[in-house]
Amino acid sequence: MNAERAGAAEVIIVEPDDPRPGSPGAPMELPAAWKLIDARRGRGSQCAAGVRASQGELVMILHDDTDLPQDAQAQIDAAFADPRVGMTCFRLRFDHGHWLLRFYSLCSRLESPLTTFGDQAMVLRRSVYQAVGGFPDWPLFEDVELARRVRRHSPVVKLPASVTTSAVRFTANGLLRQQLFNGLLLGRFLLGTSPEHLAAVYERQRGVPKLEQAA
Repeated sequence: MNAERAGAAEVIIVEPDDPRPGSPGAPMELPAAWKLIDARRGRGSQCAAGVRASQGELVMILHDDTDLPQDAQAQIDAAFADPRVGMTCFRLRFDHGHWLLRFYSLCSRLESPLTTFGDQAMVLRRSVYQAVGGFPDWPLFEDVELARRVRRHSPVVKLPASVTTSAVRFTANGLLRQQLFNGLLLGRFLLGTSPEHLAAVYERQRGVPKLEQAA
């Protein structure tokens, strides 16, 4: 993760207060200006806790396996110069050069419920975040729901540069198989399946030994 490229006034790291068995127990060493907080496990609750602990007018949600582009701050500033914009995010690039992953990255240029996700470093105006009720307390698809709420309130802008994220889940489980799995979960969510049920399915896939070794 490279938060400095956003010119962040504050960086808040959120960890679950109940780490997974076998995860490292040593405290994380952080730069002096950074802050580490604990939150109840679950992506929605952890993201919401990070926003509550922050103070800036613009809030970025940055996953720990994602790096920002060199000109991230300039692109964010340019987008939010338009007062109508409520949220932005970057396009997506993987740290693996397979043509399927490049195709998935190409799709992320579009702004839609099928192509805009939290791993693209969402940036929101705090006023918009609060107006739409913030992150739902969900274990999965909290990012899709937040973007859906924001679209009803103000435009979501896809920035021209790309963040770079880890492809480990794809390389461990199969590039096509993983994308089909992701698409199936998203489709079921959009058709009304509960995030809690889908999170249980997602966690079972995370438990595949090959995946755990690769991660």
